[in-house]
Amino acid sequence: MDTDTDTLAPAPPPTGYARVFAVREFRAVFVAHLLSLLGVVVSEIALSVLVYDLTGSPLLSALAFALGFLPYVVGGTLLAGIADRFPARRVLVVCDLVCAVCVLPMAAPGAGIALLLALRCCVAVVAPVFQGTRMATLADILGDGDLFVLGRSLLRIVSQSALLVGYGLGGLLLTAVSPRHALLITVGTFCASAVLLRFGTVRRPARAGSDTALVTESLRGARKVLANRRVRVLLLLFWVPPMFSVVPEALAAPYADDLGAGSVGLGLLMCALPVGTIAGELWAGARLRPSARERIALPLVCLTLLPYVAYVLRPGLAVSLLLLLLSGAGSAYTLGLDQWFVRAVPEELRGRAMTLLTAGLMTIQGVGMALAGVAAEFAGVAWTVTGAGLVGTAACVALAVAARRTE
Repeated sequence: MDTDTDTLAPAPPPTGYARVFAVREFRAVFVAHLLSLLGVVVSEIALSVLVYDLTGSPLLSALAFALGFLPYVVGGTLLAGIADRFPARRVLVVCDLVCAVCVLPMAAPGAGIALLLALRCCVAVVAPVFQGTRMATLADILGDGDLFVLGRSLLRIVSQSALLVGYGLGGLLLTAVSPRHALLITVGTFCASAVLLRFGTVRRPARAGSDTALVTESLRGARKVLANRRVRVLLLLFWVPPMFSVVPEALAAPYADDLGAGSVGLGLLMCALPVGTIAGELWAGARLRPSARERIALPLVCLTLLPYVAYVLRPGLAVSLLLLLLSGAGSAYTLGLDQWFVRAVPEELRGRAMTLLTAGLMTIQGVGMALAGVAAEFAGVAWTVTGAGLVGTAACVALAVAARRTE
């Protein structure tokens, strides 16, 4: 009797993160990401402390921190064309060097408040171009399949981990050195990242040359990206859930105060969501096959904000932490979205699309935090989080339906 060996052969094991680290170029990009992230975290803390030391103004100190997010929309729309019209390696190296050059004058003893804030804006404008180019480069290095999804997941996990330990380590650093000396460390990390990217990655040609003015080309590229209905829906799926998911983090301080949880409770509330996000991504990346990640993506999108609805019961600290962990774990849907997005975007637009994705994500989270603060003034913290869960879930369901129709 003939045996169909194909049907008896065992299924291939799921791809794990170890395969991504086997790619030499990715290792260089990964370490460079760590260095750049370290530089950003240290500079944000050091600059905020430095501005407060110089002015004694909590408002200006907070503004120095917020300026790291606000200019994203400028760089992500007006400069997005850089990601495709120049070789990616050159763009990444130049962005790191520009950041180093911007941070260096901040460490000078005579730097005033206006100069510090202006230079902080310059670093923030460059950031989406760097991040979008790096995301597009990942597809060049790892292909546009499962390895790309896992590589992007690892970079996200590192960024989330920075929320847990980066600011704490930065605070410890400032007990040993002055803010200006800490800024010099940031200059070193940006330069080290530039060296790694220059000598650790392969030079590849630009994806799309153009004689058009940069701003015109960037805006034209954004229109081309947004003209594709499938890409437009996927962008909204990346942007909308985080706009609502940041609400409990934005209101963690007043909620901890309502609970009488103190500074320890506040720290736990701030950490719970990123811990859940890291756990969810690690599980989906290490344990699920690519097809399974794509199957669960839309159901998870629809469920990830539902735990917030339980805030209507005004839960205590322990239950609140559990709800945030569950919501964070639902963020594993991003692995499926990553695969769909890189598949849907034409290669010649990939850099601009990734830059637009990054800029929109950062901007809309800032909008979500601001709206949460306004709503909480009128409705209180618990009802605001509950409303974010209800409205956010409805929006996610509508986007999931739209995504299914564009397949």
